[in-house]
Amino acid sequence: MSSGPRNAGGTARTRAPLSCTIICYDEEEGIRAALESVKWCDEIVVVDSFSTDRTVEICREYTDRIFQREWPGFVEQKAFALEQTRCAWVLNLDADERVSPELRREIEGVLRSPDADGYYVPRLVYYLGRWWRRGGWYPDYRLRLFRRDRVVWGGIDPHEKVILQGRSRRLRGPLLHYTYRDVADHVATINGFSGVAARELLLRGRNASWSDLLLRPLWRFFRFYVLRRGFAQGLAGLFVAQSAAFYVFARYAKLWEAVDAVRRDGGETCGAAGTERASHETPATDAQRTHDARHARLAAHGVPPDAAR
Repeated sequence: MSSGPRNAGGTARTRAPLSCTIICYDEEEGIRAALESVKWCDEIVVVDSFSTDRTVEICREYTDRIFQREWPGFVEQKAFALEQTRCAWVLNLDADERVSPELRREIEGVLRSPDADGYYVPRLVYYLGRWWRRGGWYPDYRLRLFRRDRVVWGGIDPHEKVILQGRSRRLRGPLLHYTYRDVADHVATINGFSGVAARELLLRGRNASWSDLLLRPLWRFFRFYVLRRGFAQGLAGLFVAQSAAFYVFARYAKLWEAVDAVRRDGGETCGAAGTERASHETPATDAQRTHDARHARLAAHGVPPDAAR
């Protein structure tokens, strides 16, 4: 069990100490595999949004550094998790991800003699019975390993991201990403996250134009299916490209709906009324909490952290 910075076996430390952070909510089906893949870390910090299943019970088998906290949003929850760490280096993991043996060896190697302040890691998605090295989702580099004192969490929900002050490098070992259980889970995630993204765009005073509804989805489809060779994945590649395009369309369609509703009510495009409508009549906490530990799935739609700009 991880209870804080330690030196397993009492031997001389050969690398810099490492904390791992995970945020979660109702992840009993996959959290054990995620924790197993990082149990070699010196500290594991879990921030749970009051799960109603066995998530916390399973986490206690691996760490006593468990914090339960109401869901405030992706950025704030990850920032809180980072604040609880006690090691110089931090590895950020999502509950639907696993550190591959190759990535573990590479991380332990660079921590013996770090040549950067942060490291970008490629994510390899497993979905529809296959690994997606083509079709838009790979390598999807994310800044996941970094010096604790050189970063802050930023971005706009659900497009949270690590902001690094310092040098960065890329690692080659993949982070294994188990995105969706099935097509139904995929579609439900698109619906939930497009509502959250639309609400945040509304809060920033954004509007939806015809090009947002037409050209952005077309470009997303072309990038996934043609440029990223999704066609090589057969019908599965076609489905993923179409779903990625539809996510973009749904995001701006919900934004258009919210802005139009606020205008008809004679209000501003930013505020409580607009916020609620932007989530497509779904309370923000419901949409976010339901997909809490699965926040990385947004990227599986091909949406980079700054795509909402």
